[in-house]
Amino acid sequence: MQKPASYEKWYQETPDDFVFSLKAPRYATNRKVLAEAGDTIERFFASGVLLLKQKLGPINWQFAPTKKFDADDFEAFLKLLPASIEGQKLRHAVEVRHDSFRTPELIALARKYKVAVVLAADSEYPQIADITAPFVYARIMGTSEKQAKGYSTKALDAWAERARQLAAGITPDDLETCAEPPAKAATRDVYLYVISGFKERNPAAAMALLKKL
Repeated sequence: MQKPASYEKWYQETPDDFVFSLKAPRYATNRKVLAEAGDTIERFFASGVLLLKQKLGPINWQFAPTKKFDADDFEAFLKLLPASIEGQKLRHAVEVRHDSFRTPELIALARKYKVAVVLAADSEYPQIADITAPFVYARIMGTSEKQAKGYSTKALDAWAERARQLAAGITPDDLETCAEPPAKAATRDVYLYVISGFKERNPAAAMALLKKL
């Protein structure tokens, strides 16, 4: 949780086309009954988040690796995520990290509420590359100390091509999915982050991907 002054400062200090992605407080997701997260979610949005205005990008609701999929409770949680507040549209992404979420039921729910399922790649977490929202949120976690740019040239080329396909609304053939692709491909914003792995190499990998794209 941040103070309103922090959000306002971030807004003022960044270029006009900069977009922030926020990670929601764990108090909303790290709980036995997700349907009871309403108060925490409301407090989060009342904390000054909207001061980012048009620079507010996707909000990542990250779940503990031990949290298992319960369709009814998970849908109750998705219902709590506002599509907009005071006329400002919001984008939500759920980062689920237990194998029980690898089911078509999750994909159906995410598409129903237009929430992105985070594409976690090159990691120990389950890879779910299904497109479920008007945008894609990917987190790649395989950087290595042995590579000057974190990833090999071949791996960077592969991720650049996957990003292009995802932006065109196409799910790359070499990524793992749980359900059938959307009936119609449509262009989408792609938010791709290089995290975890050998962290010192992550900026180099991100810049290398930007150059390729």
